[in-house]
Amino acid sequence: MQFDLLKFFRTATKPYQTEFSVDLSGQDFPGYQVPKAVTARFEADLEGDLLRVELSAGAEVVAECARCLAPVQELFTVEKTYTLKERELTQEDNDLPIDLKGVLDLDELVYQELVLQIPTVLLCSPDCLGLCPVCGKKKGAGCTCQESEDSAPADPRLSILRQLLN
Repeated sequence: MQFDLLKFFRTATKPYQTEFSVDLSGQDFPGYQVPKAVTARFEADLEGDLLRVELSAGAEVVAECARCLAPVQELFTVEKTYTLKERELTQEDNDLPIDLKGVLDLDELVYQELVLQIPTVLLCSPDCLGLCPVCGKKKGAGCTCQESEDSAPADPRLSILRQLLN
């Protein structure tokens, strides 16, 4: 969705509000996915020579736990407010995805804010202990191993960790 900020600066007589949906399922997120459409709300209001832009969005994130690889599904919300002056719209170093004609790409803005808001390391629980390097089971949920210096990991994918520690 596009919003013409320059036109809004010149012709706005009342605040603008809209709700929209953004499909980000094809976007590249660092270590997680957003499989469902994101619902977002956008508001713009001109206060003298300042434009106040507000964005709020909620996204369901799906990933694997960084410690035990269990599925993680979590809801993240973004609430952000920006203030702009008309002369800032045509500057190339703007923080917002605005083209040189003063048009704001709302879909890209939602994507950028989610990437900044959502941590790249997601856990199934804050106290997740991860996987046992010996048996490969989730620690605290069936693992009875007593890890020692010479115990070799049963899962060959974990053997590289032993080499790094030596």
